[in-house]
Amino acid sequence: MKLHFMEGDVLNRNSLYEVQRKLLPEMDDLLKKRFRLLQAIALQSPVGRRTLADILQLTERDVRKETQVLSDQQLIQIQVKGMVCTELGYTVLEQLKTLFHELTGISKKEQQLKAALKINQVIIVPSDIEQDVSTYALIGKEAASIVMQKAQPNCKIAVTGGTSVSSIGPYLQPHKALQNAQFIAARGGIGDEITMQANTLVAQFAEQCHATYRTLFLPEHLSEQAYSAMKDEPIVKEMIELYDNINIVIHGIGDAMEMADRRQSSEEDKQLLLEKGAIGEAFGYYFDEQGQIVHHIRTIGIQLEQVQQSDCIIAIAAGASKAKSVQAYFKNPVRNTIFITDESAANAILENL
Repeated sequence: MKLHFMEGDVLNRNSLYEVQRKLLPEMDDLLKKRFRLLQAIALQSPVGRRTLADILQLTERDVRKETQVLSDQQLIQIQVKGMVCTELGYTVLEQLKTLFHELTGISKKEQQLKAALKINQVIIVPSDIEQDVSTYALIGKEAASIVMQKAQPNCKIAVTGGTSVSSIGPYLQPHKALQNAQFIAARGGIGDEITMQANTLVAQFAEQCHATYRTLFLPEHLSEQAYSAMKDEPIVKEMIELYDNINIVIHGIGDAMEMADRRQSSEEDKQLLLEKGAIGEAFGYYFDEQGQIVHHIRTIGIQLEQVQQSDCIIAIAAGASKAKSVQAYFKNPVRNTIFITDESAANAILENL
């Protein structure tokens, strides 16, 4: 007999499920497996069995068996071009998300990290970005959802660049609170990778939401002479005023030396960062293990004090290799921060506490 979920059904997780797992103790593992399969299909549609097997590190035989069950339950459709998630499948994913997080211990880890980092909220996606690039999609979807929840009419949203922040774009949608929003580049140009620049991302985000945007077409890192010459320019004063009135900040947290490389910093500057023990970076500020600012580049972009006075801060960083950088940044926590990460980074941070 097929079990059909109708939109609007409520699962009584604390009673019915506990009774069922007494009879079927293997149900936890099966539910986790099928949830991950359905989630991967929803993110990657259309997708083939071999790709799914590689992403989830399952055998093709196992994938074939379990996706047939999902198809029989009308949660996916198996097409020539690949498998796709149905509307019913998306509904079931949303209904089971909290239960899945409880079963896998993610909910507990979110609360532990929230307390340890002393911030407003932690969201952990069940994956490892260093092993599965589709993790970016999970992170982007969560971050976009938060933006649309927190946005208010006429809000100003500052956006830094980077791969993690760029993952938000595809999941932003026209939204009543975002129609008059303004996405603002939080920094100038950095390195040579145009697609991940703040200027590029604010234009993309605004297009997705039918909003407006402001760019900052200046190099992020300015010499002392250039900074002195530019800071009194009308357009620069206008950007600084915008930064003073930001409502939402979306930013990444970087590894100090990786960010120095992206900025094409001199060998002398890199050596200085090493000597001062810099391990984390955000907004052009470099932090040591104790959270002390050991270096700050001259930039017209948003400053840390402007970030801290905003209504909502969405920080994104994933991968176990970012754990120490994240901890260094959050040594000076801003309570109204929502931190979005993956399970590998969360595990590494908790192990270091």
